[in-house]
Amino acid sequence: MSTAEGAVASVWKRALPALTLVLVAPLVAEVLPGATRFSSLFVLPVEMCVWGGGALMIRYAVRRWHLGWAHMLALALALAIAEECLIQQTSLAPMFLRLKGETYARAFGVNYVYFLWALVYEAVFVVILPIHLVELIFPDRREELWVSVAGLIVAAVLFFLGGFLAWYSWTQIARPSVFHVPAYNPPPGAILIATCAIGVLIFLALGPYRDVLSRPSTPLRPPPPWLLGTAGALWAVLWYGLVVLAVGIAPWFPPAVAVVAGLLLAAVALFSLPRWSADPRWRRGHEFGLIFGTMLGSMMVGFIGFIGAAPVDLFFKILVNLLAVALLIALGLRMTRLRCCTLERGNTRPLPPHECRQTPVGPGSVSDCG
Repeated sequence: MSTAEGAVASVWKRALPALTLVLVAPLVAEVLPGATRFSSLFVLPVEMCVWGGGALMIRYAVRRWHLGWAHMLALALALAIAEECLIQQTSLAPMFLRLKGETYARAFGVNYVYFLWALVYEAVFVVILPIHLVELIFPDRREELWVSVAGLIVAAVLFFLGGFLAWYSWTQIARPSVFHVPAYNPPPGAILIATCAIGVLIFLALGPYRDVLSRPSTPLRPPPPWLLGTAGALWAVLWYGLVVLAVGIAPWFPPAVAVVAGLLLAAVALFSLPRWSADPRWRRGHEFGLIFGTMLGSMMVGFIGFIGAAPVDLFFKILVNLLAVALLIALGLRMTRLRCCTLERGNTRPLPPHECRQTPVGPGSVSDCG
C-alpha cells in the first residue's frame, strides 16, 4: 500500500464511527420504522444532515466535557424542539393527516399530543439509541470524540443547510403539493418561545451550571437483558399508540388521558434506566438487549402504517427490517465473542476487537462463556 493510500485508509478508519452515526440516526428513527419509505428515500441525505449531524454534535459535546445521560437528554430535547417548531414545524402546523377527518388535541396553535410523542420519540430514536448503538459497534473507540473541530464545523454547516432544505421542502412544497393542505408559517411568538426553550436546554446542558444535571442516580439492580429487550419492545409499541391517537384514529378518546399516559410512559423510562445503568452489575449486554428490543418493537409496530401501502414500499420495509435484525444479531454474537475473550484473558475491561480476533475459540471460550 502506498503512502497516499495508507493516509486515505487512516482517515477513513478515524471517520468511520462518525459516518456510521450520521447514517444510523435517520435509519433508526425514520427508515426502519417506515416513516421514510422507498418512494421517499430521496430525503435520506437531508435526514442524515439534520438527524445524523445533530446526533453527532450532541455526542461530541457529551464526550468532550464528560457529561452524563441528563445532559444528553437535554440536548436531544433541544434538537427535537428545533425539528418540531423551527424546521418542519409539524407540531405547530395544523395536522396534515387526520384519519377520521377531525382535528385532535390541538390548542394554542400546538398539536400537543403529537408534540409530546415527537419530543420523546426523537430524543430516543434520533439521539440516545443511535449513539449507544454505534458505541456498541465500535467499543474500543467508545471514549473518543469521533470528529475533529473541523469535522464538527462541517457537521454544523450541513445541519443548518439540511434544516433549511427540510423546512422549505416540507412546509412550502410537500404540504400543499402532496397533502393538499395550505403552506404554513408559524406566528413569531411561537418561534420565539421555541428558540428560548432550545437556548435554555442547551444552557442547562453546557452552561456553567451544568453540574446540576450530574447528580448520581441511586443504583437499582437491572433486569436480565432478555427482559429489558421485552420491556423496550413493549414501550416502543405503546409509544407508537400515542402518535396514532395524535393523527385522530379515535377522536372520541380524551386527549388529557393520552397526555397522562404518555407522561407515565416517559416517567417509567426516566426513573428506571438511569438507576439500572448506574448499578455495577449493568453490562453492555443489558444495553444491547434494551436497544435490540426497542428497535424491534418500533420496526414491528410500524407495519400498521403500511396497510394499503404501495407494494414496493412494503417490500422495502420488510427487506431493511430483516437486514437490520440480522446485523443486530451479528453484533450480539460479536459482543459475546469479545466478552468471552476478555474473560479468557482475565481482564476486567473488554479488550479491543483486534486483540480478541487472535484468541482461538475452544473450551472455555464462546461455547462455554455465559
